[in-house]
Amino acid sequence: MSASRRSGTTDELGPDEPERAGPVGPDGSDLLAALLDGMDAALCAFDADGVVTHWNREAERILGWTAAEAVGRHGFAGWAVREADAEEVEGRLMAAMQAPGRQVHEFALLTKDGGRVLVRTQSAAVRGPDGKPAGLYCAFSEVHAQIDLERSIALSEALFEDASWGVVLVDADLRPAVVNAHAARSLGIGRTSALGRPLGELLSQGVEELESALTHVLAEGAPPAPAEIWVSVRTPDGEQRRCWRCGFVRLASPLAEEPVPLGVGWLFQDVTEAKQGEQEASLLRFRTNQLHRAARAAGECEDPREAATVHLDFALAGFADHALIDRVVGGSVGADGESEGEAPVRLVRVAATPSGAPGPSLLAGAAGLPVRYGQGHPALQCVERAGSVRASVGAVAAEQAREWALARRWPGDSVHALCAVLRSRGRTLGVVTFLRGGGRSQFERADAVYAEDVAVRIAAALDLAGVVGRE
Repeated sequence: MSASRRSGTTDELGPDEPERAGPVGPDGSDLLAALLDGMDAALCAFDADGVVTHWNREAERILGWTAAEAVGRHGFAGWAVREADAEEVEGRLMAAMQAPGRQVHEFALLTKDGGRVLVRTQSAAVRGPDGKPAGLYCAFSEVHAQIDLERSIALSEALFEDASWGVVLVDADLRPAVVNAHAARSLGIGRTSALGRPLGELLSQGVEELESALTHVLAEGAPPAPAEIWVSVRTPDGEQRRCWRCGFVRLASPLAEEPVPLGVGWLFQDVTEAKQGEQEASLLRFRTNQLHRAARAAGECEDPREAATVHLDFALAGFADHALIDRVVGGSVGADGESEGEAPVRLVRVAATPSGAPGPSLLAGAAGLPVRYGQGHPALQCVERAGSVRASVGAVAAEQAREWALARRWPGDSVHALCAVLRSRGRTLGVVTFLRGGGRSQFERADAVYAEDVAVRIAAALDLAGVVGRE
């Protein structure tokens, strides 16, 4: 009998196109035996009369019968199958000699020690030089092993097609080798477009942390728990900041005696909304706690103006870098915030954080000189609107940002501002201004809500201090 041109494996047990039978010399027989014994699938062959002509080591491992005991027997009857099943099994196998292509069957075989093994066989005819069937080539494996293989394949296909989380196979060079549909959508790129590209071309931020995690997994193995990594993804609509909860597994070849690293399986799920919710809840708890602490500390101040600075100092923690309190003088401000009369509204400094060094807010002197705010200044807009006003210098050079801040009478390192109106008993008393330096985010709507809460407390203290304000 001649061997198939393709070696059998557990995921492909038999030949697609068996060769024609032909004479095999002594050297060819040895080579054929070596090839058959080196295969991972159980292989056997029958001649046209149904006599076993080949039996490899994997067949011996599964059933326990050696090649010497198997070769030369007629079929499986009386030794590898029960007598009651022998006719049916032989009929199925020998029918493959007359059928085109490869035939697949499942039945039970007997082991040498009398046990039963359910196997899946794939058999095909081997034809002689005249084109007539000269024998039968059969490969078989234990069904549970085949089922395990099929489950593994099905799981892999499901992960890469239907999974609701990202799955990326990263090679040893830290480049994507396989990307599933969910991961491609998260990266804002096509599945094939991401293959072989450095991660730095797919992500603008978070690359170093991600590559460090992948390198660690390649060297040390999977971490004991998932890791949460913040990244910025490049998309056609611009960069998007996302938080991914990542799991990693090291991949090694199952065919080598020593583990050969193939890369890392990287699984991730987008948890941005959940993390933002957690952060907002944590921030809200912190700010509420600060307001309570400020109220208790301010209650011990004899001077209401000092109480106002206490509220300001507690509000600054984790919120802003600088703060200013200005009171209204001159003009007349109605309940709707509109200026009444010809005299313009002016603002006089009440307190401010020290410039150039951290420390508690300081009360201004008694001179009462108006701050030289230009027309349209955010603090003046705040008074006119009787509501919060946000301002930011935007993305400009450092020197331009400094000029922007100084022109508005703010510390030179200010790039973001939030002004909240101070109102008490229907009167506008002034403005509290919070300032953030470079490297910090702009003030958001939630920040304005917090600033307004602080402004209410500061306004109450200034009202007690006799800051008259305007009706």
